[in-house]
Amino acid sequence: MRFLLFIFCCLTFLSYSQEGTVIGQVVDEKGKPLIGASVIYRGDITLGASTDLEGNYKLKLPEGRNKIICRFTDKITDTFTLDVVANQFVEHNITLKNYGSFTELDEVEIRVGKFDKRPEDITVSLEIIGPEIIESKNTRSVETILDQTPGLNIMDGEPQIRGGSGFTFGVGSKVAVIVDDMPLLSGDAGRPEWGFIPVENIKQIEVVKGAGSVLSGSSALSGAIHIRTKYPSNDPLTKVNIYTGFYSYPSDSSQIWQDNRPSLISGANFLHSRKMGNWDITFGGNLNYDEGYIGAPRLDPYIAQSFPDTVSNFTNEQMISKRARINFNIRRRSKKLKGLSYGLNGNGMLSESPMIYSWLNDTSGLYQGYPGATFLQKQTIFNIDPYLDLNLDSGSKHRLRARFLYTDNDITAGQSNQSELYYFDYQFQRSYAKLAGIEFIGGLSSTYTDSYAEMYAGSGSPENTLLNVSGYAQLEKKMWEIVNISVGGRLEYFELNRNETAIKPVFRAGGNIKLHQETYLRMSYGQGYRFPTITERFIQTGVGNFGVFANPNLKPETSTNSEVGIKQGVKIGKIYGYIDIAGFWQEYDNTIEYLFGFWDLSSPFGAGFKFLNTGKSRVIGIDASFSGKAKLNKKNEITFMFGYNYVLPTTLNPDAVYAVDEHPVQPKEYTYNNTSLDSSRQILKYRFLHNVKADVFWDYNEKISIGGSLKYFSKMENMDGVIAEFEEITQMVETIQNIRYMDYFKANNNGTWIIDARVSYAFNKKHKLALICSNLLNNSYSLRPLKIESPRTLMLQYTLKL
Repeated sequence: MRFLLFIFCCLTFLSYSQEGTVIGQVVDEKGKPLIGASVIYRGDITLGASTDLEGNYKLKLPEGRNKIICRFTDKITDTFTLDVVANQFVEHNITLKNYGSFTELDEVEIRVGKFDKRPEDITVSLEIIGPEIIESKNTRSVETILDQTPGLNIMDGEPQIRGGSGFTFGVGSKVAVIVDDMPLLSGDAGRPEWGFIPVENIKQIEVVKGAGSVLSGSSALSGAIHIRTKYPSNDPLTKVNIYTGFYSYPSDSSQIWQDNRPSLISGANFLHSRKMGNWDITFGGNLNYDEGYIGAPRLDPYIAQSFPDTVSNFTNEQMISKRARINFNIRRRSKKLKGLSYGLNGNGMLSESPMIYSWLNDTSGLYQGYPGATFLQKQTIFNIDPYLDLNLDSGSKHRLRARFLYTDNDITAGQSNQSELYYFDYQFQRSYAKLAGIEFIGGLSSTYTDSYAEMYAGSGSPENTLLNVSGYAQLEKKMWEIVNISVGGRLEYFELNRNETAIKPVFRAGGNIKLHQETYLRMSYGQGYRFPTITERFIQTGVGNFGVFANPNLKPETSTNSEVGIKQGVKIGKIYGYIDIAGFWQEYDNTIEYLFGFWDLSSPFGAGFKFLNTGKSRVIGIDASFSGKAKLNKKNEITFMFGYNYVLPTTLNPDAVYAVDEHPVQPKEYTYNNTSLDSSRQILKYRFLHNVKADVFWDYNEKISIGGSLKYFSKMENMDGVIAEFEEITQMVETIQNIRYMDYFKANNNGTWIIDARVSYAFNKKHKLALICSNLLNNSYSLRPLKIESPRTLMLQYTLKL
């Protein structure tokens, strides 16, 4: 027995001693390390290794001639043979070639908020929009391309992610809008200025879904939109887009408000970028002229004298939108101090445009404004952004960002406002090898808003200030090359008018596990916090026959978001892409809504609107997308994106009384149930339960391109019941012009399909001509009450690249 045991030990030793080790690095055609590539022994597939963060691998194999396989998603599998020598190392480096199709991991720099992360480390749901689709759709204002993103809807300029918000006329956005890591919501109203964003110089757009205040700051109650501008490449670039087109007449001829000709659209974008020694210089701009698709308000004769000229007496020429914008990015890379770069970015815009809150009526007046609910705005807005980056040899990274944002809105009917926003952010980042490779990211941010507006005198003064200071930190840990864990927190401090303060901590945690090559399971939990804007608390004005009333006691909103998602890379024939499916659970407290009532009988108006906290709510749902490319052959390539979003938004306290008005006969107690048009299913107001987005783009030989987009919005389940009451009141009171909506709502609330199309031809690398059509079928549709969406638009675009 002892002899047999001795022989077994000897054989085991000999077997071990007859192994050699293969080492090397796996890279792509550009020399970039491939992380997680599989290197497998063909003779025994249980023997294998995965490459680390540097693309390196180490594999023990039997002595002799061995066949080895190396594979990675979206790369051509490499099979090779090596002679392995016992007890020795054999080095073999591998370069995997592309199939020539889906290469998102290599070509797109994915960054989530302030924290740079690779796709396999991301713990939240994320959608990415590249510059190609922005240009191909002749994007004149960035919200039109954002509306093509799964899970994100832009309702009359107001962003909504996963049903996390209703509609409040663009005030107090619950989605943070961030350009180059700095906020772009207006300081007083929390409203996104879409036309101000330089669409001609966008590197990529990232849409982060779910509560994100830790990563993106206050306002990211239901998500964040990160927009990245780009710096010059090694080759200078000059690009000019010139476009012209028109709005089609509505399909119903009775709704045509302009008889002479269709309304015109024209404009141009330009961009120039280059490196000059250690300087990176980019500048661009936009000119836009848009005659619009909504005509001036029309008064019934018997009430013509009820409104001052500054409210309703407009001409069609005054309804034309005009915009001129110019921007620049300047960066210098220091010669004396390695890793130091600094610069100055800027953007400025002058514009004139109508602000239309309601249509005239639901028949012949769909495409005309309502008297008293239409305003003219002249806007001056600009920002100056100095910054500094310092990357030290020790691995420490320091970032300083600052912004001065000035906004002056000259609006008719006493709605003018002006604000100055000062922003500062310092961020420190370092990986600590002695602490098991833990990565620390932390910083300090501050935002100060100084606002002046007579209509914000609900605070006691037209001048109001709001200070926000926050400290944030996050720890990241990569384990076993397949697991990424992140934990973070943020402490928010607010000071309103130097006399009211609020402190709120928020937290987040997330994990990502690589289950298999290109299979990633993620889980996350995050909290959101939003302090009310100056507008929401203190607006006090009159609009037509109604007022808008201040609510100085308005409370901050909070939210939580829990999510589980899986991202899977797939290869089906010549199709390469990613399938992403996530289930989420969001809860909100002290939700802010904009409601009508009798709020102050001592005022000239008495009845009107006020921002109120309406209690607790919950949104659960599923978010799914499939995006990628199909390389049919050397000349034919198809790029696609499909997305589906289902939400179930419900109230958690339908009978809770959150306000009591001053009705002259019977004061009304306000609850979800008695303010909803349809409370039967407890669905929150202004939400679409089902949402489908798709975009397909076919390219032939880099010459001819044909693309199409599709959007589907299911019916609106619920809205404010006061809309029906408005219609009744305006029909009963002779001195108020009728406003109609309910007949339209009942006849058309069946879901909406919108189809866009585009085709382009590139004469060569310098010249391209494109024809772009939005709302191809010329549907007449409405996504929020009392506002019609655009009819068909047809645009011709010429692009010059040098």
